[in-house]
Amino acid sequence: MSRELRTRIILVSTNHKILDEFVNQIKEIVETTGAKYSGPVYLPTKRVVIPTRRSPCGQGSETWDKFELRLHKRLIDIEQNERTMRHLIRLRVPEEVFIEVRIK
Repeated sequence: MSRELRTRIILVSTNHKILDEFVNQIKEIVETTGAKYSGPVYLPTKRVVIPTRRSPCGQGSETWDKFELRLHKRLIDIEQNERTMRHLIRLRVPEEVFIEVRIK
């Protein structure tokens, strides 16, 4: 009984447009090589909120600014295929996108 090896790719970026374009490039490569895949799964967006005081000296009224950073995540599972993996390794990754690859 042999189990298929699968590659799980988790992509994280602050810019969802660039992230979706990169995911579409991965899908095109996988479809042209004929490997099976599932995804992209849209994982929940993580919001990082940083409250800061407006007045640096601490005098005056307590007014606060809030800065927000959103982290968008996508998940793709790909059946391992030598041809597919070669194409994915050659793919140029944008600077805004962070990749985590797990082999199961």
